[in-house]
This record gives sequence, C-alpha cells and structure tokens, in this order.
Amino acid sequence: MSDQPVSWLVIEPGWTVVAADGTEVGRVEELVGDSGKDIFNGLAVSTGWLAKPKYVPAERIAEITDGRVELDLSGDAVEQLADHDPAPPSAELQP
Repeated sequence: MSDQPVSWLVIEPGWTVVAADGTEVGRVEELVGDSGKDIFNGLAVSTGWLAKPKYVPAERIAEITDGRVELDLSGDAVEQLADHDPAPPSAELQP
C-alpha cells in the first residue's frame, strides 16, 4: 500500500476509515456518488457489527490513500453522523 493520495474512484468496500487522530472508526461499505459524472457525495461507513452504516459527506474526508480513508472528524463525531439511508431503487414504469 502506498501513502500517496489517490482518487475517490479507486475506493473499494472494506477499506479502512480512520478519524483525524488516526484511530480506526470503521470500514467503507459503499461509495455514494456518480462515477460517470465524477460526482463524489460521500461514503457509507460500517462502524460496528450491528450498527447501521454512517453517512460521511465528501467534505469531511481529509485524505484518501491506497486502502485508507482519513476523515477530518474525531471518532466521537463519526458516531454522531446520520445513518446512511440508501436511495430506493428507481421505479420502472411498465407500459
């Protein structure tokens, strides 16, 4: 793994997510955005076995390196984030 910054487009589920002080706060569960339009909204981060994933807005991400996403938040602040609420699948209209 490299400590050189990488694009959000290479983030994969399972990458380590760390708080501003370097402590691990979870793992990437899902990217939220549109890679085709290069729009990065944020991440769904799994913070525990039974906990719902937390939504981390893109503006709270300080640095992305291979296998690791560093936030500008404390561990306590991560726990206070809203739960990730994935968008429902779009309705398909039938003729």
